[in-house]
Amino acid sequence: AHVVPNGTNWDLKGDGALISTHRVQEEALSTGRQWLRDHGGGELFLHGEDGAVRAKDTVAPGNDPRGHG
Repeated sequence: AHVVPNGTNWDLKGDGALISTHRVQEEALSTGRQWLRDHGGGELFLHGEDGAVRAKDTVAPGNDPRGHG
């Protein structure tokens, strides 16, 4: 999933489609983590104004019986 700036908002995108739009970057990141947990885990990328990836977070599946590590 990707959190990308959109004017004064932040868009959360996954699988090439817009998932949601947020006014605060942290809300978009939080929603992105939850979306990834619900969809089997994966990478969450935060993009800056220039489009470059500024940060990356790996999210494990929420229903993983092994827990967190």
